[in-house]
Amino acid sequence: MKTIEPKILKGFRDFLPEQMAIRQKIFSIIKNVFQSYGFDPLETPSLEYAKILLEKSGEEANKLIYRFKDQGNRDVALRYDLTVPLSRVIAQYPDIPKPFKRYQIQPVWRADKPQKGRYREFTQCDVDIVGSSSPLADAEIIVIIYDILKKIGFENFIIRINSRQILFSIMQSAGVPQNKTLSVIQSIDKLDKISFEEVKQELITKNIKPEIIEKIFRLIKKAKPDLFLQQVLSLVKKLDVPKNFFRFDPVLARGLDYYTGPICEAIIEESKIGSIAGGGRYDKLIGMFTDKDIPACGTTIGIDRIIDVIKELNLWPELSSTTTQVLVTLFDKFFLNQAIEISQMLRSENINTEIYLDFEDRLEKQLKYADKKGIPFAVIFGPEEIQKNTVILKNLKTRTQKEIQKSNFIKEIKNKI
Repeated sequence: MKTIEPKILKGFRDFLPEQMAIRQKIFSIIKNVFQSYGFDPLETPSLEYAKILLEKSGEEANKLIYRFKDQGNRDVALRYDLTVPLSRVIAQYPDIPKPFKRYQIQPVWRADKPQKGRYREFTQCDVDIVGSSSPLADAEIIVIIYDILKKIGFENFIIRINSRQILFSIMQSAGVPQNKTLSVIQSIDKLDKISFEEVKQELITKNIKPEIIEKIFRLIKKAKPDLFLQQVLSLVKKLDVPKNFFRFDPVLARGLDYYTGPICEAIIEESKIGSIAGGGRYDKLIGMFTDKDIPACGTTIGIDRIIDVIKELNLWPELSSTTTQVLVTLFDKFFLNQAIEISQMLRSENINTEIYLDFEDRLEKQLKYADKKGIPFAVIFGPEEIQKNTVILKNLKTRTQKEIQKSNFIKEIKNKI
């Protein structure tokens, strides 16, 4: 039989235990922060009707949506983000209490060109507030970004803050045709990735007159927060975010078309990976599914980029690739019952425990296995220990071991893990 070459598509990844350990720790931190602010979980299908996803993501995003006909000849697409599906949920279930505070952690797909920090399948961690026009809602979203990044362990980052209303006003004052406003904003959004001259050339190819381009950038340089954004910034400060972690940035645009008010992005200053969190207010998006607009704001935490930066900065060097805390070794097959008894005792105390499976393997091989897997402790016993009702607890990091009475070894392990 011909062997099939084991490989995956570009932009897609396997996550081995070492990588999953980082992912699971970040998921735990993010969920805890979301829940501490009163947000509840939500999940939506991977596939949506294409029309739902294409209507409001914007021209640039639409080019990246995985779209196809299913076996029933329905026009479907893999979700591009989690915001549009949330909007569909709000319209489909109108009795959900509002403000509706939800978080959602699920994969999304984009037919993008793979590069560092950019994948075709990646996990989004979204948090949104639906049904509130209060500046406190926008401020809370920004504070959540700050809390998550601090709890992960980042020290040098900045949250850039702007408002689409400020950009819309600039576009109008500069004389940008209304039908090209969003396209111009999409180009401006690239200023943190490409040079001013490159953005200028892109705008020229969009048939924006040179004098209008010059006026756009003159107005951006002079821009100040509007009244609503001033309130948001003031509340962010009151919610104990130090002023060196956030700033008004009139160049920030965000690429998606549906933003209508305050927008934000977080950047780790030691890394060149780009934004690792971003979002904003989108008061008109949900209205495409209903007969009225419903105010909303939220953000995405870019877990895949965050993981890349954690690795780049070696932020968690002591993190183990396994959740197993103890390996119970086997002297030989005649001691299996005792090994099972010890393992069950450990698990009953919520200590993650693995029994070595192969009876014939020597103790040296069993301990090498534990070492390679990153298990910190091993329980060893043989005929002498059984007779004395003891076990040997070996610390595989320090290479030390201690003989302990069987009645006390659980307490000893709990003190060490």
